[in-house]
Amino acid sequence: MNTRTLLGSLVLTVAAAGPAVAQVQDNGGPPDPAQMRQRMTDRMKEMLGVNDDEWKALQPKVEKIQQLRRDASPRGMMMFFGPGGPGGPGAPGGPGGPPPGFAPDNNGQPPSVVQQKMADLRETLNNKDAKPEEIKSRLAALRDARAQAKADLTKAQDELRDLLTARQESVMVMMGMLE
Repeated sequence: MNTRTLLGSLVLTVAAAGPAVAQVQDNGGPPDPAQMRQRMTDRMKEMLGVNDDEWKALQPKVEKIQQLRRDASPRGMMMFFGPGGPGGPGAPGGPGGPPPGFAPDNNGQPPSVVQQKMADLRETLNNKDAKPEEIKSRLAALRDARAQAKADLTKAQDELRDLLTARQESVMVMMGMLE
């Protein structure tokens, strides 16, 4: 992804999420993730100019692209490990973090293949007695899963593109959903 696409995606994401992030729940706590997702979905529907029936056809494809983009991106590895590194504080499997295999971006769904391969590699790295061959094998499995996610992403983007008008496709390109 080139810098302009990344910057455009970031600007649109922040613009779409800004009002949702700024609001807090009635109890003064942080915003509810489900409400934030709904606001972002509503904003995307508005930007695309689609009604609820049209969105029903687009939504599964958009969600698939979002998951595949996370899976295909090497930056996801640091986000998955958290600030404390592999298994560190706040990271999945680490002290204060969610249990291993937890997929925070999956809306309660089981982890994707890439997320599972990352968890497998993290588990191996946390084992100080792990053999170099095992580490290399887990790393290769993660790379293979990412490569497959990239191929699946291209296919999913083509499938979504086939359903869009030229204007909608342009909006999705500006949002970073399509190349």
